[in-house]
Parts: sequence; structure tokens; C-alpha cells
Amino acid sequence: MSPASVPNVVRFGGPLLQNDPAGAYRKMRREHGSVVPVLLDGGVPAWLVLGYRELHQITGDPVLFSRDSELWNQWDVIPDDWPLLPMIGRKQPSILYTVGERHRERAGMLAHALEAVDPFELRGYTERFADELIDGICPQGFADIIGEFAMLLPVRVLARLYGFSDEQGPALVTALNDMIDGRERALAGQTHLFTSMTELVTARRKEPAEDVASRMLADTAGFTDEEIVQDLMVMMAAGHQPTADWIGNSLHLMLTDQRFAASLFGGRNSVAEAMNEVLWEDTPSQNVAGRWASRDTLLGGRRIRAGDLVLLGLQGANSDPQVRPDGSALTGGNSAHFSFGHGEHRCPFPAQEIAEVIARTGIEVVLDRLPDIDLTVPAASLTRRPSPWLRGLSELPVTFTPTPAHGGSHP
Repeated sequence: MSPASVPNVVRFGGPLLQNDPAGAYRKMRREHGSVVPVLLDGGVPAWLVLGYRELHQITGDPVLFSRDSELWNQWDVIPDDWPLLPMIGRKQPSILYTVGERHRERAGMLAHALEAVDPFELRGYTERFADELIDGICPQGFADIIGEFAMLLPVRVLARLYGFSDEQGPALVTALNDMIDGRERALAGQTHLFTSMTELVTARRKEPAEDVASRMLADTAGFTDEEIVQDLMVMMAAGHQPTADWIGNSLHLMLTDQRFAASLFGGRNSVAEAMNEVLWEDTPSQNVAGRWASRDTLLGGRRIRAGDLVLLGLQGANSDPQVRPDGSALTGGNSAHFSFGHGEHRCPFPAQEIAEVIARTGIEVVLDRLPDIDLTVPAASLTRRPSPWLRGLSELPVTFTPTPAHGGSHP
């Protein structure tokens, strides 16, 4: 049975998913169970998996639920200008769509390139860039901490690690956001990112340096420049926006929940706790596209046809009442959430570590430099970006006591 033929099929997106995803997932689960029939832009059918066990099954079986998008049974109705193509694209020479042994070689190459990042240099870059960003806002006593800090910090650090100049960062931020939002500028954003990565790889092929791009090019497994370009695009997209939203969502939690009030007045013990709670309750990566069934199968009581697209409902699985029957917060030291994925195609562990260092360091610099930071609007009036894939605030307006800039040096 096609998802489109199921009664009460769900339109994927919309105000409910934007404003109250927890309520939306509860409603979907109540009406459809753990595997939900949905329609994407243009009425394209797919299945959204909200069950923790079902998601574990999918991500643990890369043969039955493949990353090979050529399997999709809907390609004949997908127009060339479909806005979700950057998110759900035809098979590309990137790690996202590589399967089997070649994927494992690819993942090893990426892990090696990222593992070589010096953690002290990483924290140093993050502190310096964070201080520069705070220098730009601290004298005025007010700011949008999303647009003027969180949305700028990760890409500046990642650009430096990968081999870009600092000046290229802002345009990369715009391109990445356009891609991820999946609207009219999505394809233009993808084009800018591809062009930037191609130029970087060409330059590093001629003149290697101590950066991620050069280490990827030096790998002996025989990857082409096109494959390296595609993987750099994947890493930049997967590394920047979720990390920016991790910063924003964590600061939002700390500014609106009294449990974390002490951290705003000099304490630091609960920064990590807030960050982990966000990964459970308000994860930046809400939904991921996706997997394609390689044959007819059953999943959560649904008949999935060969070639059906299956979306990974990471936030829905994190809140699955089958594993959290009383709605308890599995936070603290519990990291069994799906926020970084699972299985062969999960976010590589070195990439997770880099994201955590950038996010935690950025938050700590904000709290160090702006110790009396406070919201300027009621928490209920804050809005989220419209993307059903990544969950982040449109803005986080704050006030604080004006202070002089440090001039780029960390005190």
C-alpha cells in the first residue's frame, strides 16, 4: 500500500510541526502508530518512522533499508526544480549515498581526517571566533543571539578546519541555510556550496596544507576529487546548522528553565546537562531523509513496498512512550538518543566530538562575557524556523549589561 492511499495521510511540515512538534508527533502516533504515512512537498508520498525500536531496526539493517536513492519508486514524478532535491537527491558520489564496503572505506577516510584535528586548536579557534562575535555585540547591551552569534560561530570554525578563509564563512552560512530550509533558494544554496568546495579541493590538490580537505585528498583509498567535494559538502551541512541550533536551543533552555538559572550566574556544571537534555527533548536534527526499502517488507505493522522512502523521525523516536512510558527525561549521562543517528550512517564519532566542543565552548563564552544575559520577550513568543528537518529558533533576542570589547583576545 502506498502512503498516499492511507486514510488521514499527514502533510509533512506546517505550523504544528514548526510550533509544537511534540504535540504533532503524539497526534501522528495516536492516529497511525509508529510508522506514519506522510506527503512531502508536491504530494510526494513517504513513511515517517517515530518508533524507537523501528528506527533502531532501520538504521541497523543497511541492506534492507538502503541509502541508495536510485531505489526510489517515485523518481518518475519528481520535477527537476523540486525544492527538496538538496535534501533527498538523486544518487551522488558522496558518503550519504554510498553503501557496502565502499561506504565503510569512505567513513574511515572521513574519521581519519577529523580525528587529526587538534582538540586544543579546535577549542582555541572556537574561543577566538566566539570572542570576536561577542565583541561585535557586547557594547550595545542587546542582541539576537541566534543571528549574531549561534548562526555564525560553527561555520567559521569548520571553515578554518576544512581549509577555507575566514572571509568565505558568511556566504557559506547563507547557502547552507537556504539548502536546509528546502524552499525557493534551496538549489541556489546547493550550487554555491558545491562551487566553493570545488575551488577549495582544486587549491588543496595543488598546494596541500594542515587541514581536513588536504588530509582527505591524501587518503590512499583512491577517492576522486568529485567524491571529496561531495563529502566536504555533507560534512559542512551536517556540521554547521545542527551545531548552531544546538547552541541556540541550549541557551534557550538555560534562559527559560529555572533549573539552569545558576549557570547564568557563574556556574558551569549544568551546561553539559542542558546540552544533553536538548538532544533528547529539542534535538536540532528532528527528521532525516532517509532510507529506501530494497524489497517489500513489514515495519511497525505497515506494508512497506520496495522503493518506498522512509524518513527517520529522530525526535519522535527520542520521545517514544514505548521506551519512555512515563515521559521521564532520559538525560543526565544517558546518551541513548537518536540525535546523531545510529548504525553505519550515523554521524562519525570525531564529528560528534567536534560539534560538542564548538557548542559547549560557544555557550561558555556567552555566559562568561554576558553573565546577566536575559530574554527581552516572553518565551512563548519565540518562533522556530519553518524547516521540518532541523529545529532551531528564528531569533533569540536578549539584553545584558553593555561592556567594552576585548579586541579579539580571550581574557
